[in-house]
Amino acid sequence: MARSEPQARWRAFGWWRRSIRARVIISTFVLSATVIGVLGIVLYHQVGAGLLRDKQRAALTEFDDGLRNAQLQISQADRTDPDSVDSLLEQITTRLAARGGSAEYEVAVLPGTGTGIGYASPPDVRPEEIPARLRAQVAAANQADAYTRIERAGRSEPAFVVGAPLSTPTGQFQLYYLFPLSAEEDTLNLVQGTLEAGGAVLLVLLTGIVAVVTRLVVTPVRVAARASERLAAGHLQERMKVRGEDDLALLATSFNEMADALQRQILRLEELSRVQRRFTADVSHELRTPLTTVRMAADLIYEARTLFPREVARSAELLYKELDRFESLLVDLLEISRHDAGAAVLEAEPVDLAFLVRNAAAEASVHAVNVGCRLDLTQVPDEAVVADADPRRVARILRNLVHNAIEHSEGRGIEVALAADDHTVAVRVRDHGVGLRPGDEERVFERFWRADAARARTTGGTGLGLSIALEDARLHGGRIDAYGKPGVGAAFRLVLPRQAGQAPGRPPLKLWRTAESDTARRGAG
Repeated sequence: MARSEPQARWRAFGWWRRSIRARVIISTFVLSATVIGVLGIVLYHQVGAGLLRDKQRAALTEFDDGLRNAQLQISQADRTDPDSVDSLLEQITTRLAARGGSAEYEVAVLPGTGTGIGYASPPDVRPEEIPARLRAQVAAANQADAYTRIERAGRSEPAFVVGAPLSTPTGQFQLYYLFPLSAEEDTLNLVQGTLEAGGAVLLVLLTGIVAVVTRLVVTPVRVAARASERLAAGHLQERMKVRGEDDLALLATSFNEMADALQRQILRLEELSRVQRRFTADVSHELRTPLTTVRMAADLIYEARTLFPREVARSAELLYKELDRFESLLVDLLEISRHDAGAAVLEAEPVDLAFLVRNAAAEASVHAVNVGCRLDLTQVPDEAVVADADPRRVARILRNLVHNAIEHSEGRGIEVALAADDHTVAVRVRDHGVGLRPGDEERVFERFWRADAARARTTGGTGLGLSIALEDARLHGGRIDAYGKPGVGAAFRLVLPRQAGQAPGRPPLKLWRTAESDTARRGAG
């Protein structure tokens, strides 16, 4: 479960990165929701502030009028009879409450000291509903107001309370008006619900519109992407349909023109490549017969060189040596032509790769001694490592890798390693010579390519060895990996399946025996 959550997040992230339509729709949804939410909050607060401002203005006007009326009635009352003053206060409370109606405001007259209530209309007004801070301000002979909440019919409602001192012949009282704000609260709730519903509808409409618009725009782009993928996969007849005269139609027209130009160029290059391969194959085959004749004559001259003058004998030796190189080049060209023509055949059989590795090292030992480098086979197991392979082609791959390492070793040691598991076998040849520059890991397998064309070699190569080795590895269903650093060395790793017809698994040998192996680039496969 813990592993599935990161995988789900990674899939969602990948979907977000791949789908421009999803990014546009989701971004529009989030931004629109933010804008609508901010506007809704601003409008809600503006409407609420306006309602409360109007209510407060009307409440203060009503309270001032009631306070003047109450004070006038008290000033005209009999000041000598306390009972008459109490009766007058009760009448004033009832009359003031009746003026506004029970639904508009409530009136309470509280004694200036103490917590008891004097008179109230309606009678369910409780003294604790008047905020203590407001009571204190009114007791200081000031008119004040405050917002509070009151309980009516089992429901908590907001209310606006205004109070002022009320002087009577029998003592100081406090007059309070309580204005319930339930109507304003209901209005704000209605406004809030309207804003939420309208915002949700607007958000859905905007998202839908963006989805439709992005589909109109993204669909042709996706069609162009699929057409590009098919064109890159070799379907040179792939074209886009041109509809209308807008920018998308211009995109389709430009794509089709590009596809036409690519098709013409690719067909021309394919024809040139076929001509080149045919020329190489024909020349190679045609040279076999005269080369055989020249070889026979050169062998006779070489065997009789001791009978010739010194200069002629030296020429005979040079002729013999260069004919070897020419014959080697011709053999490589014939092998390349077979791979190009698809005529190369794999003759797989159980073979001991450890024996082939040691045999390739033994054949190259003289060459290694001449350049002053040592072959290290300590990482080659003593027991047999059997795999289904073509022994002739695998031996040629190993010879090419070892000889290539010797030529570039700069006289330093060469390490040859062999490892295998149940599905894969790998051979690594590592030198400590000139190395490879960044980007050379792929170019090193190109035909006739040299990292440094001006560099002298102890033996002249044809420039086809690694190309043939790569083709032989692919014929087995394997690959050759390459990596190197300038002045540090280079490593080549042959990876083959242990059973013919199967794909190799994870190589049992690292390509580069440092942390840099994680950044190794594939030369093939």
